[in-house]
Amino acid sequence: MQNPAQPAYPAYYDAVPAIVMMDPLARLLGSAEEGLIEYRYIDAVKLTGHSCPTVAGAWLMTRCAMERLYPGGTPRRGGIRVELRQPLDEGVTGVVASVAALVTGAANAGGFKGLAGHFGRRDLLQFDVPLDGDIRFTRVDTAQAVEFVRRGLPAPHPAALSQLLRQALGPQASEDDRRAFAQAWGERVAQIVHPGAAVEWVEVTVA
Repeated sequence: MQNPAQPAYPAYYDAVPAIVMMDPLARLLGSAEEGLIEYRYIDAVKLTGHSCPTVAGAWLMTRCAMERLYPGGTPRRGGIRVELRQPLDEGVTGVVASVAALVTGAANAGGFKGLAGHFGRRDLLQFDVPLDGDIRFTRVDTAQAVEFVRRGLPAPHPAALSQLLRQALGPQASEDDRRAFAQAWGERVAQIVHPGAAVEWVEVTVA
């Protein structure tokens, strides 16, 4: 029996810098050598089911937070609190939280409660928290925190994108119509998630 072909995905995914985390629970249980887990942008896309400006922005903010909280070191998964200003069910808050939680291991009330008093992730993800920014990442061990505000999109909205979307969703849409929209959409997101775009997309407000 042959293995199914590996699904293809846009090439720009591989240009997005990965985030390497050290998960002490994974190390203890032998789930990953030395507890090191590499998260790539494709993992966030798999989690959410799509790539969009929101997913791209959440990835950038999470990566920037890890770099600032652990300069020169490997971030500790399960040791980071993630707080969002908006309620879970408002706007794209849930999507942003999902991406941040994937990387950091932070979970809400339904998360892992721990093993023998260690490795708990429950309640490390909080919503509707009074913040000046949109999202805050805090190291549990040192209380050092970084807070981010999402700026306006650095990538302009292509004039033809709305028309391409209408055509792709139309009852008579062809495969070419869907492909044309997907291509234009991907080009826009690629500009946002580009390694050099973080300074345009997110603003650090607290450190």
